[in-house]
Amino acid sequence: MIEILTGQLIDPFRIGLVFFLLMTALRTRETMGLTMPLAMGVVFIAILLPMTTAADASADKIRAVAMGVLANAIILGVFLLGWLVWLKSKRS
Repeated sequence: MIEILTGQLIDPFRIGLVFFLLMTALRTRETMGLTMPLAMGVVFIAILLPMTTAADASADKIRAVAMGVLANAIILGVFLLGWLVWLKSKRS
């Protein structure tokens, strides 16, 4: 289980998808809000990647999706922290 999570945390495609999910959510936050688009995007990416790639072919798909949600949430948390630090430094 740790191997699946580690593999997903260092996947550059996953990191890029989560990054651009955040950028899109930030651009549309006035009309869509921020919480729901990010939550739905995290789940969408977690389902999309194991179902379309053969990287996790030997792993259970449900477990890969569950670990994907966790990995996406961790990656998104890091990006949100970076965004908040950037906002704080911009205002100072």
